[in-house]
Amino acid sequence: MSRQIPAPQVLGVLALELSDDSTPARDALGQQAAGELAKLLGRDLGALVPGVRELDLSFAAAHFDPAELLRPGWPVHRRLDELRVRAPQSGQGPRIIAFGADAAGAVPLPFQSDAQLAGGRLRVLPYLFVGEPAATEAVAAHMESMLLDLGMAQADTALCAQEAFGARIEHARYLTLHDLLAMTAMQYRNQGLDPLWDVLETALLAPESEAWLDAPPEPLLRHVDGEVRIAMLAPEDWRRRCASDESDDGRLAKGFAMYEARQRQLSAVLQAHGVPVVFVHVAPEQDPVAALR
Repeated sequence: MSRQIPAPQVLGVLALELSDDSTPARDALGQQAAGELAKLLGRDLGALVPGVRELDLSFAAAHFDPAELLRPGWPVHRRLDELRVRAPQSGQGPRIIAFGADAAGAVPLPFQSDAQLAGGRLRVLPYLFVGEPAATEAVAAHMESMLLDLGMAQADTALCAQEAFGARIEHARYLTLHDLLAMTAMQYRNQGLDPLWDVLETALLAPESEAWLDAPPEPLLRHVDGEVRIAMLAPEDWRRRCASDESDDGRLAKGFAMYEARQRQLSAVLQAHGVPVVFVHVAPEQDPVAALR
């Protein structure tokens, strides 16, 4: 994170776990409601980690799918910081700065969530703390060590969010961005996406680095130059790589169709996280690893 955001900052989210049949009535709160929720957030986190009271708190009262925040360079948090820098300074001391819908109820572009990623039970609202470097780094270390276990929001904060967004909330908790990353890794593991994680984690945390998914029968992927290249194989080349012992035409056809579906699934996950995907068509009998280099 420090390579992507130079100044010491604490990046986190207010995570709202919704009831199964609940959909928020609003994507973002008006300014008054956003300010009220931000003050409660500052109070809660100030009780857990007193050092945050010395820092500026910036908060976007708009909810996202976790994948929208876990993108290379953390673009939503970066935009939140840019708006913080432009916010007027009134008086001395730390500020609480809340952003939400405008007076007409429209959500500004930086905080418009992707409708295609709506519908999940977990919605996250970004916050960040910024201040004197030593104090900020101390708060960051403290939060990373305890927030995942102890970061439940107070009952009135959860109720405020529930009423303001018009959604039934089962749990409201505070997480650092690294906590959210760890939770997402566990969720993907439970969904059978564990083979993709090293590639996705590299794209998020070390975008200048290289990573491969080279584990047949999984699709072949390479992360390089900030993008993920996926090898597109002809049926015979797929058979040679992934199903060399199979001879039944029906099972081969079904296996290849499943392989193509898996490619689409992995591509969709990467693109949800803002990682560019390039499909590379591999020539017949060409080494697919060589094709991705």
